[in-house]
Amino acid sequence: MHEQSGNSRGLILGIESSCDETAAAVVRAGSDALSNVVASQMALHANYGGVVPELASREHLRNVVPVVREAMARARVTFDDLDAVAVTEGPGLAGALLVGITYAKALSFGVGKPLIGVNHLEGHIHAVLMEARQRAEAPMELPLLALVVSGGHTHLYLARQSGESWSYRNVGRTVDDAAGEAYDKVAKLLGLGYPGGPWIDALAVRGNPRAVPFQFGQIKPRAHREGISFPNKKAPPKGEGPTFDFSFSGIKTAVLRYVETHHMRESIEARRVALAADPELRPKSDAMAALCDARTLDLIASFQYAVVGNLLRQTFAAAEVFGARGVVVSGGVAANSELRRRFKAEADKRGLPVAFPSLSLSTDNAAMIAAAAWPKFVAGDFAGEELGATPQLRLGSV
Repeated sequence: MHEQSGNSRGLILGIESSCDETAAAVVRAGSDALSNVVASQMALHANYGGVVPELASREHLRNVVPVVREAMARARVTFDDLDAVAVTEGPGLAGALLVGITYAKALSFGVGKPLIGVNHLEGHIHAVLMEARQRAEAPMELPLLALVVSGGHTHLYLARQSGESWSYRNVGRTVDDAAGEAYDKVAKLLGLGYPGGPWIDALAVRGNPRAVPFQFGQIKPRAHREGISFPNKKAPPKGEGPTFDFSFSGIKTAVLRYVETHHMRESIEARRVALAADPELRPKSDAMAALCDARTLDLIASFQYAVVGNLLRQTFAAAEVFGARGVVVSGGVAANSELRRRFKAEADKRGLPVAFPSLSLSTDNAAMIAAAAWPKFVAGDFAGEELGATPQLRLGSV
């Protein structure tokens, strides 16, 4: 069993490999990021319009050693200086997770440092908390309502702190696709690039967000019945009180129907061909906007307006019901400019503080993993030899 040494410097090496970014970072005491290195696979997976798990695992194998080496060099520390090694144990792609975990376990054993397993979703929340501490801001009052929204996740958590330890209650989740996944699939449908979020965000400002009146239906609560197991990650929660769930499969279907009804296939294919011929085209360029007619721009703007509006309504409704004293928004979709603007306006109207991560910490990174590991280090909550990948790992209670 590992114990904290008397000369602890609070240095934790974080390793993240849950999807398509291989990342490593050194963070001091959960608040001071000495380094944060990310090797992205975006260009590789863009050729397929989405993440290919087998290719992701292969690239992690290639990248994990040089990325860790670079993170240690930038932080100007040695492995002997570390107090612990932290790694994402889930949720994520099984093969991708295994690369990071296997490396972290070997490193932990080799240098004689404790190993800490971290939930990827908790890491996203702590990315925001870490940066708030870096800015020496007064901590937000508890409880917090945290929206974690990305390509693979759309979850609402009520977060509380007791001493150094954090606890989470899941009060909302997507019943089908994540919001970021909807962005990716709609962008692909419209002949835009991957990942879809930056493309839609950049082009939406050129269209009319009210041109296509997309609607989100009410999600009926599903009663839990004793004696029935739900191995699927989307099982209905059993906790008391209301839940604030999301569904984004319907709006994808609505966009497809709009495309078919308005005979947009020809222009979409022309845009797809133009992008393939000129991979240097960027989402915010006038040349890219010129490839989109007014109807396409209106459709893009309306899609984003509806998705952000749904995220906003569910988040602030949950914050009101559960008495949250502040709102935290994290994950890749938290980089969306319209989401930040509208969430800030709604929070100001309600007198609630709202916090977002910096753009560099919105997407997957290892600084958030090392930051989330700090309370566990203080509590001596270390992982054993049995630590393995848990692709459907949950965070907190329901």
